[in-house]
Amino acid sequence: MTAQRPPVGTRPPPQAGSHRRALAPLALAQFICSFAGSNMNVMINDISHDLDTTVQGVQVAITIFLLVMAALMIPGGKLTDILGRRRCFLTGLVVYGIGAVLSAVAPGLGVLILGNSILEGVGTALLIPPVYILTTLLFADLTSRARAFGIVMAAGGIGAAAGPLIGGLITSAISWRAAFVFQALVIVLIVVLSLSLEDPLPPDPGRHFDGPGAALSAAGLVLIVTGILAADNNLWLMAALLAAGTLVLVWFLRWVRREEKAGREPLLSTGLFRNRTSNLGLITQNAQWLVLMGTSFTVAAFLQVVRGYDAVDTGVIFTAATLGLLVSSLAAERLAKRWPQRSLIMSGFAVAVAGIGVLIGLVAGSSGPWGFAPGLLLIGLGLGVMLTPSVNVVQSAFPEQRQGEISGLSRSVSNLGSSFGTAIAGTILVAGLSKNAYACAMAVLGVVGLGGLTAAAFLPRTTAPTAGHHPADLRQTPGPHR
Repeated sequence: MTAQRPPVGTRPPPQAGSHRRALAPLALAQFICSFAGSNMNVMINDISHDLDTTVQGVQVAITIFLLVMAALMIPGGKLTDILGRRRCFLTGLVVYGIGAVLSAVAPGLGVLILGNSILEGVGTALLIPPVYILTTLLFADLTSRARAFGIVMAAGGIGAAAGPLIGGLITSAISWRAAFVFQALVIVLIVVLSLSLEDPLPPDPGRHFDGPGAALSAAGLVLIVTGILAADNNLWLMAALLAAGTLVLVWFLRWVRREEKAGREPLLSTGLFRNRTSNLGLITQNAQWLVLMGTSFTVAAFLQVVRGYDAVDTGVIFTAATLGLLVSSLAAERLAKRWPQRSLIMSGFAVAVAGIGVLIGLVAGSSGPWGFAPGLLLIGLGLGVMLTPSVNVVQSAFPEQRQGEISGLSRSVSNLGSSFGTAIAGTILVAGLSKNAYACAMAVLGVVGLGGLTAAAFLPRTTAPTAGHHPADLRQTPGPHR
């Protein structure tokens, strides 16, 4: 039975100082999870040489990390109500920290995948849902909640965009292993800051958890992404895995319908997919993260393997994307007050696709490192403009009592886009590391961007600026996102 949340008006008045202190560990947790999703891209050469593996092996590790987050984010969201938000948050931090330490001492690719891809992925899926639920509960009024989510969003954006630079600096100055030690130290700091964190609502251990549904959904997603990764080795295996993944997901949908007919709470309600506006918004979210993570992996691998740049040089080149994302993110609140969300999403995709075109053209005509900067800057600007409004489009399509469920779906779709980006673009790239392979991978990302632009064009023209939305509409962020 679903727990009844107390009305907003019955909550005790917020204690501003204590709530601001509570925001610090939540924002820092979003930062480190987003950082983990992108910083390994600049360690490709170092890890492959040290662990005697290949670029494809590192690609698999990155993709599995993103996939585990996508597959477990919805079950993780369900567990927050059953176990409590604070308990899930701290448990996720501990699992993540163990994974970071294991990755730092990994003797081979298998242990790295266990530590980074599996344990850090599971930890992220447990700790990220409580970040948004706790922020929503702790900041009751519209102004403070909007400001709080702005801080969390900014932390996620900085983590994702600056991950290559920070990871590159640490790798070049010390070792790629030190980057995982850095993650573990940040986790320790978050745990210390979280000791005084309070959960405004009690856990509901009697709430139903759909274990079979969680297993089916995770298995289907794993099979599909694994099929994409197998494309450059065996086309028949790719086809078999994709077909198997599709069948498992169909089985999952049939299971959900049966659970609903029996009056039990399924992992994911089919009613979430009956809203046209939300469906279009989810498509744009998936496309955005596919473009972001696909570009990050493709450009980083090309710079290191083909152009021969080290980790710090690669990270410095990526500062163009970081700068673009930060500038547009800082302006997002002002833009949202003046322009409809549909216009911002369409503009963001248009700028990002233009950036991909510039990236392909300038890199083909120049052997210098700064040929990457204009295109990366445009991609960062475009993504920063549209990440938040696309989330608000989805969130505002449902009433408050369904915000937790749609938030889990939204984060899962975003992380699945990240997985697809690394898997699809990375598979094209590692199939033949050459200028043509690079251009082909980026062209595919450009086509995905055009698909996102087309989906955004079908959004309602009357979508209001975000300033007028219900506070619950803010319960999301652009991080693996993350």
